[in-house]
Amino acid sequence: MSLQAIADALSLNPIKVRKLLITAGVYESDTAKLVQQTFDSFRSMQSYSAAVTSTMSALQLSRPSVTSYLPYEKGVYFPEEADTSNISTGAERQRHYRAVVALRKDPCEENLWKCVVAFRGYKFKTMSGLPFTYTLKKGRGDEFTKELWIDRREDSKSLAWSSVRLAYHNIGKIGEVVDRPKALGDIRGVSYIYGLFYRFGLIDVPDKVKEKMGGKEH
Repeated sequence: MSLQAIADALSLNPIKVRKLLITAGVYESDTAKLVQQTFDSFRSMQSYSAAVTSTMSALQLSRPSVTSYLPYEKGVYFPEEADTSNISTGAERQRHYRAVVALRKDPCEENLWKCVVAFRGYKFKTMSGLPFTYTLKKGRGDEFTKELWIDRREDSKSLAWSSVRLAYHNIGKIGEVVDRPKALGDIRGVSYIYGLFYRFGLIDVPDKVKEKMGGKEH
């Protein structure tokens, strides 16, 4: 559907519809990408308002134009620990988007773990196209334990966070093509880690493998 068609159906301004879709992480365009990347580069050093002004100057755009391509800063807050069954699909997608963006901007173990927390219950695929999800259990202090429980339809198996960390440190360069799971190391559960890392944007995969693993949301 076009923005205008959605706007007409909801009795909203098309620009507001676009901003809502951007906030939900389900709208992409070259202009939106350029504005968001430029804004993010300034936002790391400036306040929100100052970053908008700097983006206006850099791209020769008006303030309304810049802000229309940026996600809403405020909204309903959903703790990252909230179960997916308690939040909307849009909120879940936004949670995924925030986690992936943070990891790409600052690849580190802390942000990798935040991605793991954000994507629990998400349907990943292995290199062969086998779908799987994982859950996290809570321990003392109501905090998630560092162990992923992989659901493979017929049964479940655990994947240690230490294995995920080991594979992470075996990545040569963030975003490079990794031909096969074993390239990340001879690690227990690496076929699942391969699927996670592809979805998180830490690695890319060969084109023929993408057909089996499916595309990424963002």
